[in-house]
Amino acid sequence: MNRREHLKLTGLTAIAAVTGTIPPASTARAQTSTGATSLLVNLGVYRYRVGDFTVTAIQDGGFAGPPLERVITNAEFPAVQAALADAFQPTDRFPITFTTLVVETGQHTVAIDAGAAGFFGPTAGRLPAGLAAAGIDTAKVDVVLLTHLHPDHITGLRTASGDLLFPNATIHAPEVELGYWLDEATAGRAADAAKPFFQNAVRVLGPVSGAIIRISGEKEVIPGITAIPAHGHAPGHTVYQIASGNDGLLVIGDVANNPALFVRYPDWQPIFDMDRPMAVETRRRLLDRAATERLHVAGYHFPFPAHGYVRRDGSGFAYVPAPWLPQYG
Repeated sequence: MNRREHLKLTGLTAIAAVTGTIPPASTARAQTSTGATSLLVNLGVYRYRVGDFTVTAIQDGGFAGPPLERVITNAEFPAVQAALADAFQPTDRFPITFTTLVVETGQHTVAIDAGAAGFFGPTAGRLPAGLAAAGIDTAKVDVVLLTHLHPDHITGLRTASGDLLFPNATIHAPEVELGYWLDEATAGRAADAAKPFFQNAVRVLGPVSGAIIRISGEKEVIPGITAIPAHGHAPGHTVYQIASGNDGLLVIGDVANNPALFVRYPDWQPIFDMDRPMAVETRRRLLDRAATERLHVAGYHFPFPAHGYVRRDGSGFAYVPAPWLPQYG
């Protein structure tokens, strides 16, 4: 096993350990339809424009997350607490939320990632209800773009009965991710705590793996949406830049988890990143791109509605949530 492979597996074991006990896939599927309604009073649905495209952010829910002191590997705990206090966020735990995007381009209806569907417990899996509230027919979604294959991004592709949530969609996924998570030998070398991540990928994507379109390198995957390699958080982690007219949105997936920490301090390394030094390089590169090009930025784990802007601030960056701008006339 080479050093890079060791880093990946070590990082994955840490992710599994820090997030706590992971329920078996059968349990997770059953939890999708129970309990969440009472825990999430309001469905998170938010619509905005990127040029001529319509983007709908749908909050899938989340979970309590790990104790805060276990999250960042290279910063003093009081500094982490201070950063969150400055952002008026909890300083004892690290709550994690999930936001899927649906992009309507006029040619395609595109889902970017698909939610956790109960993998981390019953407080996630609200994507189907959110789609219904937004008036989006799952049969009309014809493209799915995956940033990577961690369970909180792909489990929602399957319904509680095991059917595909988007039955008519062509799935696009990073080639490196598919090669990693669907590989039996790699799964066999993983720690027991990490094996459910591999098993989940096989369950969700294995039956349709032959039909998945593999993404590699930076290229336009459908008109107006370009895939950009963003490795580090996961072996083949990929982000998507949306362009319409003079407007743009950089969908950064898990490049930065909580903006109060990892946008403000991009060199801080969360335990969730499988190759942390590479993730830092990727984070700085993409945040700099967003600041330079004045792009909207959408983060999968950002506070809902999970989009805003990035500007340079000292040795790091600052995240500015996008204001709600009503249209008059």
